[in-house]
Amino acid sequence: MKRRNALAAGVYAFLILCALFTLAPLILALINSFKSNGEILTNVLSLPKTITAENYLRSVSKMHYLQSLGNTVFLAVGGVGLIVLFSALAGWKLCRTKTKLSGFLLSLFVFSMLIPFSSIMIPLYKVVLVLKIKNSLLGLCFVYAGLGVSMAIFLYHGFVKGIPRELEEAAAIDGCSQMQTFFKIVFPMLKPVTATICITNVLWIWNDFLLPLIVISDNRKYTLLLSTNTLFGQYSSDWSAILSALVIAALPVIAFYAIFQKQILKGMTDGAMKG
Repeated sequence: MKRRNALAAGVYAFLILCALFTLAPLILALINSFKSNGEILTNVLSLPKTITAENYLRSVSKMHYLQSLGNTVFLAVGGVGLIVLFSALAGWKLCRTKTKLSGFLLSLFVFSMLIPFSSIMIPLYKVVLVLKIKNSLLGLCFVYAGLGVSMAIFLYHGFVKGIPRELEEAAAIDGCSQMQTFFKIVFPMLKPVTATICITNVLWIWNDFLLPLIVISDNRKYTLLLSTNTLFGQYSSDWSAILSALVIAALPVIAFYAIFQKQILKGMTDGAMKG
């Protein structure tokens, strides 16, 4: 019994150390966001001498916080909405269609998840120019949808396997079309995995820096991270404003994840069991 308790205490101690190691950058950013530039450069590990909101007010003004927040929310909602719509339909249809073509298409989507973004970055930029969606937030939503559907289709495909086909057959007998069957019968039953897909993709789009940097050059359409990047100067940087900007950029998505983390775990568990 004592040995088991000692082992459990050791495991918890290790997990606490891992958590502290993971949270250390955020904690340091939060502490230093209240310091002046002189204090940050003197000792980054010290506590601030005085706590004021001056740095945060300056960051909000410099990065046009409300405008950037609105752009980021638009991208997150639009991109995730497109991913859910296309992926749910595709995952359901591929699961219910037992042909070699459907199996090949599913394998193609799974294979595309293995391709690193760096290898398609230049071709993707050329596609953006050809489609004339550069500097378009709506166009960027479709780019996110194209990059995010592969994983979502894979998850939906596995989840649909656990839904009895008889329900769809009964709806067809009652006169429902395929689209009516999907939106009235199938899609409401996909709620757990849909919650997982929504949350994980919101976190991805919110924290993404490279794709908006490639597509968006108009500062009026900058996301929060792009607006934060403007605080870096060529010869000097306002570190107190930068750190406070990073904190206020991260807080909404941290709160979002904290609220919906149970749905993430539930959706992943259900998807694994039914897939």
